[in-house]
Amino acid sequence: MTQPLVVSLPHGLGKEEAVRRLKGGLGRAAAQVPVLAVEEESWNGDTMSFRVRALGQAASGTLAVEQDHVVLTVTLPWLLQKFASLAQTAIQARGRLLLDKK
Repeated sequence: MTQPLVVSLPHGLGKEEAVRRLKGGLGRAAAQVPVLAVEEESWNGDTMSFRVRALGQAASGTLAVEQDHVVLTVTLPWLLQKFASLAQTAIQARGRLLLDKK
């Protein structure tokens, strides 16, 4: 079993506003990345569970929204592990766009 990729994204929005901005954000992000498809996205309170597919490989994880940060945890299959640092950079960039105050 591989170690999950964990990305923490700070924000100053408060929990409710962060959840509002993130709902549907995974689908919008996937629409901009041709090799990424969202297979499942479900919310339970302030936590989203998801399953995505990239390069024919499935990955699943959670996104937990806290008052001042969001923690994304995703377990990548061995093939996608090679792209973990690229994924982390992309997640941080997209997260900043969604969570920056406007």
